[in-house]
Amino acid sequence: MHEQDRAASPAALSSPYGDLAFLLDLDPPASDFRHDVHEGLAATPKRLSPMYLYDERGSLFFQKITTLETYYPTRTERSLFEDNARAIGEAIGPGRAVFEYGAGSPEKIELLLSLMQDPRGYVGMDISREFLIEGMQAFAARTGLPVGAVCADFNDIATLPKDLIDPEAAWLGFFPGSTIGNISTDAAGALLRNAAATLGRGAAFLLGVDLEKDPDVLRLAYDEPAGVTAEFILNILPRIRDELGASLDIGAFKYEIDIRDNPQRIEMYVTAVDATEIRLDGRAYGFDAGERMQISRSQKYSLEGLDSLLDSTPWRRERTWIDEACPYALCLLGNG
Repeated sequence: MHEQDRAASPAALSSPYGDLAFLLDLDPPASDFRHDVHEGLAATPKRLSPMYLYDERGSLFFQKITTLETYYPTRTERSLFEDNARAIGEAIGPGRAVFEYGAGSPEKIELLLSLMQDPRGYVGMDISREFLIEGMQAFAARTGLPVGAVCADFNDIATLPKDLIDPEAAWLGFFPGSTIGNISTDAAGALLRNAAATLGRGAAFLLGVDLEKDPDVLRLAYDEPAGVTAEFILNILPRIRDELGASLDIGAFKYEIDIRDNPQRIEMYVTAVDATEIRLDGRAYGFDAGERMQISRSQKYSLEGLDSLLDSTPWRRERTWIDEACPYALCLLGNG
């Protein structure tokens, strides 16, 4: 079924849905951990999707990472919001409804709504249906705002039932946390083009972007002495063992990062210390000593690089707030 067909299907829309103004379920394809592990281990070079880092234990590790002094993105973005609250609110303008991509942190959306003038509603989008509904219902009960939920991945174009939020409200897309750096440039362009189709003309988009910086700052942030990030990445190994029944020696692997240029990015790996193998479903996947399996990446943009990305989309950068000490940007985009 094509994206537009799924978006338009009336069977996908429930309005209202409990405490929600609506639930739009575009039936995104379910992930298949076993299939993806086989595919990733058989690939050259080996790789696994970072989505599998976020089981319950991994999510706790990540929450701890965001509190570390060496991990700057979370606190830097929050400081930008707090230090520029009035200017951001005025630039967004009154009477908008917010559509958040990858709805997850209630603190971030509450901070955004607190600085907006007369917000008209909030819609969260995520691929995990149960997680999404639970979070959006809790938010609706807490705030009293009209709240909707869209179960979809970033590649879906949703036709929003705007009359169930506020037919007069213009949309504000919201993609915080520099998450755009965790996907490829091509995928980022596709996301922004799809967002323009979903939100329509006259929409705005508030984007958190981690900017290029001193490699030593990046190394401390992504390979900090406390070793929490290493635990977070290496947690993929006990998941493969415990959930899939694989045979592997967790101690035969270590965490490593590379810092690349052009564009600047962090690449995160599980690396075999010595020759070893992972056996799954009767198949053996060998690792040479020093062989790596990429788990995650995080690209850092220059403003010129960001503008080049935006050139492939309907969006243009209209306002930018930058932390110069630890380069990070909040960018307000417009699409006319």
